[in-house]
Amino acid sequence: MTPYSDPSRPSGADAAALTDTPDEALRRSLGVGRRRFLSTCTAVAAGAVAAPVFGAGPALAHGRDHGHDHGHGRGQVLVPPHKRGIILYTVRDATARDPLASDLPSGFREVFKQLARHGYRQVEFAGYRQHANAPGGDNLETVEGARLLRRWLDDYGLRAQGNHGFIPSSWPLTAADKDTFKKHLEIANILGMDHMGTGGDPTGSSYQADWDVAADKWNALGEIARREGIKLYTHNHDSAYGFLLDRGPLDDQGRPTRSSGIRKLEYFLKVTDPKLVWLEMDIFWAHVAQYKFHTYTAPDGSTRENVFDPAALVTRYNKRYPLFHAKDGVVDTANGMGWDMVPFGTGDIDYTTFFSRVGLSNYRNPMVEDDNSPSATDPAQSLREAKISYDNMAALRRRRR
Repeated sequence: MTPYSDPSRPSGADAAALTDTPDEALRRSLGVGRRRFLSTCTAVAAGAVAAPVFGAGPALAHGRDHGHDHGHGRGQVLVPPHKRGIILYTVRDATARDPLASDLPSGFREVFKQLARHGYRQVEFAGYRQHANAPGGDNLETVEGARLLRRWLDDYGLRAQGNHGFIPSSWPLTAADKDTFKKHLEIANILGMDHMGTGGDPTGSSYQADWDVAADKWNALGEIARREGIKLYTHNHDSAYGFLLDRGPLDDQGRPTRSSGIRKLEYFLKVTDPKLVWLEMDIFWAHVAQYKFHTYTAPDGSTRENVFDPAALVTRYNKRYPLFHAKDGVVDTANGMGWDMVPFGTGDIDYTTFFSRVGLSNYRNPMVEDDNSPSATDPAQSLREAKISYDNMAALRRRRR
């Protein structure tokens, strides 16, 4: 399979309206594609002292900002502009909206346009379905649909960075599941993704034997993905950070009842191949795990404390975490989770410290997510909160010492 390469093509009227700047007009007059023009701008900027570019079109702003504050004295930008992303699950009501029944952005193309206006440069898919009346129809989970999505992404200066899609449940793999998995890898390549994954944990079990089976499966799937140039990743919720049951005494089914103190996902990291399996930390759910899973029963029956540090796990396994879900929360000790979800930058999670500690800002890809953004009574809420979240992410600066 050859990764998809879209030839240079004239931008549509919508794209022209979005990025009608002198630099974009120059790009069109030269007859070159946005990506080629961007790479040229970046090369030129590398040899000059960059200045702030207010009101620049997406391509130019992306090319000139390398993650610094350009002399404003506020410190280093923690999330560079080209790394600011959003998972489309956050605005799933907008992609699913009927364009014939609403004046609000509807379907993938119009949502891409709006997100680019907000400033986003990356998106993560949560499947490829939209409203049937949107351009392209309801199901774009095909080679032809992927090519259409890729054109729209390119039109609005966006890059697809991942998808929560198909991971076979069968093991060993059936022929049908293997074919479907390979189809999703082909779609990922057409869309230009570096990563493809799932929104679920490798297994819901607490037992070491089940995590061993999950590791075998993910290593095998990761090898298939690697041959197609894609990094396979798993996105995790709070339960994956609970403690592994890997020590006796055994229950009546022969399963261990106590723990050595290693967390389930940490064990998975140890027994999977770092060249084949990657992870996406949902920072909100990692903080929920910190609240919920801080003691375990040791082999001798004693209760021991081990408080989870999400940033420490990332730094320990470093480049195995290319993706994050940047999801915020306010402290709530009455709901059993310790946190309530809110738009990014409006909660209590200390993202300045987190992003400063994990580093590698030009490697990691944080995707804004808020499960609760869609509203049954306020159809504009999810895209409005996407703008709030983008602005708060863009405002993050490393603290001066």
